Amino acid sequence: MKVSIVHNHEHKSNEVTRHLLLLLKKNKIEIDDHQPDLVISVGGDGTLLSAFHRFSHRLDEVSFLGVHTGHLGFYTDWRDYELEELVQSLLVHQEKSISYPLLDVKISFHGNKPDKHFLALNESTIKRANRTMVADVFIKDELFERFRGDGLSVSTPTGSTAYNKSIGGAVLHPSINAFQLAEIASLNNRVFRTLGSPIVIAHTEWVEIKLQESNDYLITVDQLDIYQDDIKSIYYRIADERIHFASYRHMHFWHRVKDAFISED
Repeated sequence: MKVSIVHNHEHKSNEVTRHLLLLLKKNKIEIDDHQPDLVISVGGDGTLLSAFHRFSHRLDEVSFLGVHTGHLGFYTDWRDYELEELVQSLLVHQEKSISYPLLDVKISFHGNKPDKHFLALNESTIKRANRTMVADVFIKDELFERFRGDGLSVSTPTGSTAYNKSIGGAVLHPSINAFQLAEIASLNNRVFRTLGSPIVIAHTEWVEIKLQESNDYLITVDQLDIYQDDIKSIYYRIADERIHFASYRHMHFWHRVKDAFISED
């Protein structure tokens, strides 16, 4: 097995990474930052998102495992004081993994500028810098509504617990192969109307957000901020690719939700 470690630069994460590297070398587990079989993130969920985007071109060949240096997150199964147990579990040959859906994001532009493609593990959002955003929402190429408001958020099931939840979206179990569209501060009155509720889109369908011409749109894909001129539309669907998490000790999704938002008894 070849392992790569991705960590943030906080003092605790640096210390944990040094200890983990020593344990891996002691147990003759190869470190390979170019073609690993397993990527271990040390930090929080944001660090794991960074690891995902770094290795998103190898999703069919790599699995992920998260070590949290604070409290357990939605993508981290191990704590920083469990490193010896973690390394011992790697020595037991296991090929089992659990996979989660990803969001395919395609940004199209006016003129002859080529499309840009991204994969999101959590969500993608569309906003305008200083004005109300006006956009036509198409589902399977059919106009669904004209949106006016602060913006729109499109999330995966695992990302449903992040920004999506804070704007009133539902929490979806990751076994549901679908994505969710939620409105950010929509404008609803006697003149302008939107559905006003989050909607869940099946993996067989797609959403296209067609924008009014403007150069002040901000597109996010997970923690990435994408500033581009002449954006015409953003196309969303469930990606063909999936992220795989090593299931040496993978925590039940609803346990994570309870631990994050309700706390343990």
